[in-house]
Formats: sequence, C-alpha cells, structure tokens
Amino acid sequence: MSAVRRFKATDLFKFNNVNLDFLTETYNISFYLSYLARWPDLFCVQESPNGAMMGYIMGKAEGRGKEWHGHVTAITVASEYRRIGLADGMMKLLESVSDKIYNGYFVDLFVRVSNTVAIGMYKKFGYSVYRRVIGYYSSGDNNEEDAFDMRKPLPRDVNKESIIENGEQNLVKPEDL
Repeated sequence: MSAVRRFKATDLFKFNNVNLDFLTETYNISFYLSYLARWPDLFCVQESPNGAMMGYIMGKAEGRGKEWHGHVTAITVASEYRRIGLADGMMKLLESVSDKIYNGYFVDLFVRVSNTVAIGMYKKFGYSVYRRVIGYYSSGDNNEEDAFDMRKPLPRDVNKESIIENGEQNLVKPEDL
C-alpha cells in the first residue's frame, strides 16, 4: 500500500525516476525549495512501501478576489506506476487543500495542447478548458507550443463563474495572464 506525504527537501535526491518523463517540466532546485517553503501543504509525494517515489504534485495558492485559487504547477507519476489512480488521488488532495485550507474558488493548471492523454485525464477529473495560451511553452529555439488553461470550480464558486464554454476558442497571450 502506497502513502501520500508532504514533500521533503531530501526528496530532491530521489525523484529522477519521476522527472525523466519528457512531458514533465523540470525546474531548478531553488524553485522546488521555494514551493516547499511557501506551500508545503500543496507539495506532496506518493511513496511506495519500499520508499520509492511513485509521483508527486506541486501546487500553490494565488490570485485575488474571485480569481483566488489553487494552481497545479506540476503533477507527474513515474511510468511504472501509471494507470493505477495515483494522479487522481493527488489531484483530489490538492483540490481539497485548495478548498478547505485556502478557500479558493477553483483549481487550475496548464497543459500542452499536444498532451491529449493528460487533457483526457483532466477532463475525466472534472476540469474544462478555460482558455488557450498561445506560445506558452517555449524551448528557446523558436519552437513554441500552446497550452490549455484548464479549471475546475470548487464549492466556493457556487455560480460556476470560474469556467466558460468553448474555452479552446478563448485565445490569450502569455503576457496577458
């Protein structure tokens, strides 16, 4: 039986098996540590009984007014542990903390438009496309890819104002976020 626990600084030495996936964004150490210091309750690890890291979720709380929300900065599961419900459990945990601790209106995330598997998974979890961000992902060599900003309303958003229909047609630039 695996367990979810808060991320620890020493986990930075154990997550290569998870971060090797080409769709997983990898950040510098200070970025991970800043999340750990500021939002420790939104940065969790799924760990196997033998202590192997199976996956992690890293999030934050941000915004103002009705834009106050939880944000999924990264979620990833090691390839050998996929399709057993780990992402679903970690997303539910982040959503619960965003609701009960941070009192957010919604949870959002960004996903590459080419990552159809992840988009399908997020839709299954209740997320919908709010907008398409043109050129959000850039590799520095003039290769850019759009992102979908996907959202899921939380109970505080009684009127579901944080979501719209046909969000794929709602085009914005990264500087307009």
